[in-house]
Amino acid sequence: MIEIQNLVKEYKTKASTIVGVNDVSLTINKGEIFGIIGRSGAGKSSLIRCLNLLEEPTSGKIIIDGVDLTSLRGEELRQARLKIGMIFQHFHLIKSKTVYENIAFALKANRKSGEEINARVTELLEMVGLSDKRDVYPAQLSGGQKQRVGIARALANDPHVLLCDEATSALDPETTQSILALLKKINRDLRLTIVLITHEMEVVKDICDRMAVMQSGDVVEEGHVYEIFSEPKHQMTRAFISSLFQFELPQRLIDNCNGTIVKIQFVAPQAEEAVITEVLQNFHVKGNILHGKIEYIQDQPLGILILELIGDIAEVDKAIQYIQERTYKLEVIHSGH
Repeated sequence: MIEIQNLVKEYKTKASTIVGVNDVSLTINKGEIFGIIGRSGAGKSSLIRCLNLLEEPTSGKIIIDGVDLTSLRGEELRQARLKIGMIFQHFHLIKSKTVYENIAFALKANRKSGEEINARVTELLEMVGLSDKRDVYPAQLSGGQKQRVGIARALANDPHVLLCDEATSALDPETTQSILALLKKINRDLRLTIVLITHEMEVVKDICDRMAVMQSGDVVEEGHVYEIFSEPKHQMTRAFISSLFQFELPQRLIDNCNGTIVKIQFVAPQAEEAVITEVLQNFHVKGNILHGKIEYIQDQPLGILILELIGDIAEVDKAIQYIQERTYKLEVIHSGH
């Protein structure tokens, strides 16, 4: 669906050349939600803006539905862009126009008739849950409602691709969840390919099928979301994921610990099995849970558990071996030996 081939985007100043995107190649499949995550300055905004040529690449190709956008000019490029919708962090609504007029603007630009515009805007308002806000102005809307208008406007010309540039970064957590739910519904109902950039791992976890991690203009890791969450390869990815499973045991707890502290990682389907219960039943050890968390990624569980095992050294070692054989990963944080 989308082929990014050896994409480079450079910004030239009088003093130097800054590389925003450095020889990036990615394939994004039709109908999937693909996340691009990175910290500020990683190059993700430059990359997504190259996808519809808001930024002209220095070199490389952007191929969408078999058409190389970098080879198009004039009217051909304008027509190709109509099939690529885009929503932004700060909405970019026209303050002097009503909700209806903001959405209709994209259709007028595509020379649709008044009858076509009315029918399409009415349909889109219902799709994004704003039928009752048709004649109000942006100043009268909440942040979430403004973003829903932005989504409706981006969908006006029935695009094949929807680009989301930090679409939830200006929203509170509850509103973010409602916008992500709407994007998932649009993806499912319209089979629309969505490319979403963010610096929030929670957003990627909740909505994306596959993802890429960017750092300093490079893609440093790419793959299915669950696989990357369960086995991150790059230091940057591990840092992002650790923020999601963040824990810090008080030093006094470790200092006063009499047993062995282990960090256990569970992946599907192990995260739904009673491994720890079996350990406490089968071995002469006591267990003290110090920290635990399970996240669901695409409905698959991924869990972290910090456990203190107390008992005879030989029994603790047997228990640890039992857990290692039945879980994804075990690390001894503090030895009670």
